[in-house]
Amino acid sequence: MAAGAGGRNVPLCSAEQRDGMRRDGGGDPYWSRPESRVWTVMLLLGTCLLYCARVTVPICAIALSTHFDWDKKQSGIVLSSFFWGYCLTQIIGGHISDQIGGEKVLLLSASAWGFLTVLTPLLTHLTSAHLIFMTCSRFLMGLLQGVYFPSLASLLSQKVRESERAFTYSTVGTGSQFGTLVIGGAGSLLLDWYGWESVFYFSGLLTLLWVYCTCKYLLSEKELIIPIDYFIRSLSITKQTKVPWKQLFRKAPIWAVIIAQLCTASTFFTLLSWLPTFFKETFPESKGWVFNVVPWLVAIPTSLFSGFLSDHLINQGYKTITVRKFMQVIGSGVSSIFALCLGQTSSFCKAIVFASASVGLQTFNHSGISVNVQDLAPSCAGLLFGVICVYLAGHLIETTGSWISVFNLVAAVNSIGLCAFLMFGAAQRVDTDSAYMDL
Repeated sequence: MAAGAGGRNVPLCSAEQRDGMRRDGGGDPYWSRPESRVWTVMLLLGTCLLYCARVTVPICAIALSTHFDWDKKQSGIVLSSFFWGYCLTQIIGGHISDQIGGEKVLLLSASAWGFLTVLTPLLTHLTSAHLIFMTCSRFLMGLLQGVYFPSLASLLSQKVRESERAFTYSTVGTGSQFGTLVIGGAGSLLLDWYGWESVFYFSGLLTLLWVYCTCKYLLSEKELIIPIDYFIRSLSITKQTKVPWKQLFRKAPIWAVIIAQLCTASTFFTLLSWLPTFFKETFPESKGWVFNVVPWLVAIPTSLFSGFLSDHLINQGYKTITVRKFMQVIGSGVSSIFALCLGQTSSFCKAIVFASASVGLQTFNHSGISVNVQDLAPSCAGLLFGVICVYLAGHLIETTGSWISVFNLVAAVNSIGLCAFLMFGAAQRVDTDSAYMDL
């Protein structure tokens, strides 16, 4: 079980007492309400900074293309390289999180991608092969950030009660929209005032500041130490911690959530990567701080509302799987309608409305398939989340021929994932041989 992390400012019990309870398997394994609030806020900020670093290149795509004389195909290579790296570390990141604690993996990866973001503009002056360097840099960024959400799934599945899990996950997930909003607004202004390098410095330094504050105020010195031998043991799957793969992959709900998450992740990252370029090319006179901010500003309250609504419906007695599927219909189905409309409009105002509706409604996925992984297999949620990769995202970006085809493809892929989840999705725990409750 992943080692939890109590808040230092919450006088509930000492770090030694918490460690003892976890080793012995006794005590309440979940965070108290004060601990949960503090960690929710910090994880929300962490997710925000994750997306600040992730979206630096999409925000600066046109400036980078002009500076390095790239065509659209070369820009697509740089944009997609992140996702090829992103899918490679999710399995190992999730497994290590299940063993040593998701909070430790989160902080290690954040430290690494923070330094990489700060160093990227500096290192571009040391090479003439800018396309190769930026492609490798984004690939490495994908490797480092690939462990984040598996680690988050591992941490929340073991430290947050089921009745509060959807709201907590959707709240933390709001950081993705908040981060895109922050970098869209501040990054667009920095880009205009000081150039593309300033966007990288801004994002990287804030990430390092977040790591410092989290280590200083939420974790004790003992909780920050990871013994080398224990870390090495976590890299292998022992008989005691072996994931029941055969049992898991014989279950249709597992395949349903994998397909659905793969589809929604692919379409989300396609929009995330290409919307700035779409608006800049389709509406050349538009302001970056408008189209890079408004859709993500709308997405924040919709994400929070989806989590609140999901937990409320479950507490009212509705079956968990019914609520998960309802959320997914909105997140994948209704949002795709607005994506189709976005590809057909020639009005900037309508395009902003359609983009905002599509991006905002996609946040309902946080209370659908994203949290459904934790319903199915909480004991190995981090590792299972890793199988749900975004491998198709790079392929989608590289094979689109026009903006209409991009949004048609988004709708088609979302429909495939939605149908799979509606037909075979379930919320029954399948990671144990013991009898489980029909949720």
